[in-house]
Amino acid sequence: MARYTGPRWKLSRRLGISLSGTGKEMKRPYPPGEHGPNQRRKVSEYGTQLQEKQKLRFMYGMNEKQFRSLFVQAGRMKGVHGENFMKLLESRLDNLVYRLGFARTRAQSRQLVVHGHITVNGKKVDRPAYRVKPGDVIGLREKSRNLAIVKEALAERNFLPEYLSFDDNKLEGTYTRIPERDELPAEINERLIVEFYSR
Repeated sequence: MARYTGPRWKLSRRLGISLSGTGKEMKRPYPPGEHGPNQRRKVSEYGTQLQEKQKLRFMYGMNEKQFRSLFVQAGRMKGVHGENFMKLLESRLDNLVYRLGFARTRAQSRQLVVHGHITVNGKKVDRPAYRVKPGDVIGLREKSRNLAIVKEALAERNFLPEYLSFDDNKLEGTYTRIPERDELPAEINERLIVEFYSR
C-alpha cells in the first residue's frame, strides 16, 4: 500500500487526532461528512486496535510495509515491545528534523530530507527512514541555510524536546539520548497496536 496522499484534515478528523501537530484540523471535533456530528457508531475491539495503528502510521507518514517492518525490529529488542517501537519511530531522521524545528510538519521535514537539504554528522542523507543514533548531529547543508521555509519554521518553533539540543549559531541539533515513553505522543496507546499485530 502506497503512502497516503489524500486530504489530511479529513483524515485527522476521522481518526480524532491532529496529524500535522498544529491542531488546526480539530476545530470541528467530529468525523467529516454530512452526518459527522451525529455519528454514533459502535466500534469493535478490532476496529479500536486498527484505528490506533492507523493514528500512529499516518502521524509518522509511513506506508504499511515500512511500519510493519519497524514493528518487527522493535520486537527483537530488549524491553517493552510497544515502547521500543515508539522509540524507533521517534529516531527516524524525518521525525527529528521536524522535532528540531527545521520544518513545521513531518511531511515538510520529509521533503527537506528527500531533496538533500539535511546532513547527519556533516554528510548529506536523503533517506527519511534513516535511523539517527544518540550523539549524531543533524544540520543543514551550507546552501540550504537560507531557505525561507526553514527560517519560518525555526521562528515558529516553541518547544524543543529534552532529548535534543540545538545550536542556534550553527543551525545544528544533536540527538542526545533515546527518549523516555512519557516524552513521546501521549495520545497513542501502543499496547493496542501490539495487540493488533499479534492477532
